[in-house]
Amino acid sequence: MAAEIQPKPLTRKPILLQRVEGSQEVVNMAVIVPKEEGVISVSEDRTVRVWLKRDSGQYWPSIYHVMPSPCSCMSFNPETRRLSIGLDNGTISEFILSEDYNKMTPVKNYQAHQSRVTMIQFVLELEWVLSTGQDKQFAWHCSESGQRLGGYRTSAVASGLQFDVETRHVFIGDQSGQVTILKLEQENCTLVTTFRGHTGGVTALCWDPVQRVLFSGSSDHSVIMWDIGGRKGTAIELQGHNDKVQALSYAQHTRQLISCGGDGGIVVWNMDVERQETPEWLDSDSCQKCDQPFFWNFKQMWDSKKIGLRQHHCRKCGKAVCGKCSSKRSPIPLMGFEFEVRVCDSCHEAITDEERAPTATFHDSKHNIVHVHFDATRGWLLTSGTDKVIKLWDMTPVVS
Repeated sequence: MAAEIQPKPLTRKPILLQRVEGSQEVVNMAVIVPKEEGVISVSEDRTVRVWLKRDSGQYWPSIYHVMPSPCSCMSFNPETRRLSIGLDNGTISEFILSEDYNKMTPVKNYQAHQSRVTMIQFVLELEWVLSTGQDKQFAWHCSESGQRLGGYRTSAVASGLQFDVETRHVFIGDQSGQVTILKLEQENCTLVTTFRGHTGGVTALCWDPVQRVLFSGSSDHSVIMWDIGGRKGTAIELQGHNDKVQALSYAQHTRQLISCGGDGGIVVWNMDVERQETPEWLDSDSCQKCDQPFFWNFKQMWDSKKIGLRQHHCRKCGKAVCGKCSSKRSPIPLMGFEFEVRVCDSCHEAITDEERAPTATFHDSKHNIVHVHFDATRGWLLTSGTDKVIKLWDMTPVVS
């Protein structure tokens, strides 16, 4: 009698819908056009392109516009069809797109920065254009008059920018690893606070105005969730990338975070779980499990006639331990460790199978991602990579 063949469980993964190719250089930013099968992209090759899907099923440019300088970033407001483009020469150029996305009309230019614009955000409710530049300046302008309203000098070049309309707080992440929170008024700003948690520069920020949580991605391969609204200073670390985190997007309706890395990894995190802060690493001159001295503890080494050992730390309890007392590895997903990390032997025994259950899914985009945009209404994700290709993904199998 033949053995019964058990069907393999179907792997839920993003579905590649389309590859959009044609740019001569890296596409620094792109967005999915809401309610249309279209994409707007800005590239290092100085082009602004609006790609619309044709009857053939392929995306072809309905607009091809060459700017005077490489395009570094953009912000698109679907309600007004206002397109703000940051340039390498420090200028921000604004256009209005026609209803059929076949024409773009120049509106105004802002001489916003002394060098390359790194981030832009258009705030329709306040008629403000927020921007950061390689000149270490954060600036905001009136979108109606074009007048500069104010500015603030950051400690390093800013690479992340988010804004909360309700409280008028702006969040700026910079290459030193610092996040700065400013309170904006019409013509001035107040420093609220600064904080650090990354060992590398901040590469991306994402703000959830409902849960009042800020996510920061970094070149140190990690994501940190900062509980701003809880006022408890909680910071949850998420470790799931093998390269720098390049972009973040948050799906509010499902409470899932999408993080994308320079290695092409797309990680979808379930944030609808009770996560735990990672413990502070404790200092000790000897192993806090077996009391063996560490190699710098000469007195105890001499007194006990023992060779000093190298210090490690348990990722679950934070205790300083020797290699023998921390020989095991385990994932701790609720602490953000989706990969196996060092834990002491007693913590390894205490971690249950339920606590080892993954809270994230991992997917390969097959190109080194520099930017993402998520369309929550359709569940589509746009990724642009160093290969000059834009990819459109159906994320509904994994974001649901």
